[in-house]
Amino acid sequence: MSAAALAERVARESYGRLLALLAARTRDVAAAEDALADAFAAALTAWPRVGAPDKPEAWLFAAAKRKLIDAARRAQTAAVGEAEIIRGVEELEADMGALNIPDRRLGLMFACTHPAIEASVRTPLILQTVLGFSAERIAAAFLLEPASMGQRLVRAKKKIRDAGLSFDVPDPEQWPARINAVLDAIYAAFTAGWSDPLGADPERRGLAEEAIWLGRVLVSQTPQESEALGLLALMLHLEARRPARRSSDGGFVPLDDQDVDAWLRPLIEEAEIVLRRASALNNPGRYQLEAAIQSAHASRAWRGETDWDAIVLLYRALSELTGSPVARLNAAAAIARRDGPAAGLEAAEAAGAQHAVLREYQPYWALMADLCAKLGRRQAAQAAYEEAIAREPDEAVKKFLAQRRDTL
Repeated sequence: MSAAALAERVARESYGRLLALLAARTRDVAAAEDALADAFAAALTAWPRVGAPDKPEAWLFAAAKRKLIDAARRAQTAAVGEAEIIRGVEELEADMGALNIPDRRLGLMFACTHPAIEASVRTPLILQTVLGFSAERIAAAFLLEPASMGQRLVRAKKKIRDAGLSFDVPDPEQWPARINAVLDAIYAAFTAGWSDPLGADPERRGLAEEAIWLGRVLVSQTPQESEALGLLALMLHLEARRPARRSSDGGFVPLDDQDVDAWLRPLIEEAEIVLRRASALNNPGRYQLEAAIQSAHASRAWRGETDWDAIVLLYRALSELTGSPVARLNAAAAIARRDGPAAGLEAAEAAGAQHAVLREYQPYWALMADLCAKLGRRQAAQAAYEEAIAREPDEAVKKFLAQRRDTL
């Protein structure tokens, strides 16, 4: 393996782990990032010349440690501060040499999602610190200006440093509230990639895959956390259907019309194993319910039909658990498939009447249009299609809805 290829592999597998180790001791994420970047640059210069080390992670850690200490001295840090940096990074040196590497990535994720950190920057912060994404790539993925994203990330890291936020896993009484922020941040990264079904956007391409990788990291460190397992199962089920979400000419394909032979069976099988592990812990939650809904959809690949009874039940449970208007709307859509369009329309109208926010939501109007069309209510269907099209940003979905409207 070439030095460049080895550095790339170590960066993928070890960047977040090394950064977490360095930042946990210094509380300065930005300084740790700079030191680690210099260490990788030094590796690309030294390894082709003298050969790659037997323990590349230990080599990088030692190089980054020296960079941190040098930076502290150049900045004329107070003697006690410099001593703290030196002591902190050297405490781990023996473990690094033995490759018995403490994994502090979970603590880093908790620091990035601390209540003191603005909610909108938590996901970008995890993407940058754990995966090494640049501010430019993150900005492009979230459709923001690079300068604006860079400023947000700088402010967040400064907050971690100045407030002395802990990189430790929270105490048991804090765990339930804090773990949800980590789960939500990872899922937000996944949905940013999921919203580009063809992978046409180079900045969002692979973001869903990276989120799944983060989910696996989280599960490896919290094997008894049922919601972490549920999130991983949910992402795997959704990603398994990516190849079937668009036709050969880029057209939108609804879930019910997707070719199950195009679904990625290994991902579905992995998702089912993970979901069973979560279920065995007997502590249901939002992500497990959402994963179970996707599992019921996946049953079509084996049974030849979708288990609508299970999906209605699961969406109702999700609605009761979270109070989500979207879950209630999805339950109405499932009722329509199980009991007919009249029953579904009644349930959808009731959801819209109770939750006014749904009337600003594209899927609400798309469902109303479809059900009114099936019931022969052409004018109502026409108006609903117009509302849905006006609220839809995806051109492929707009075209699909317009075709449905035009067939009325």
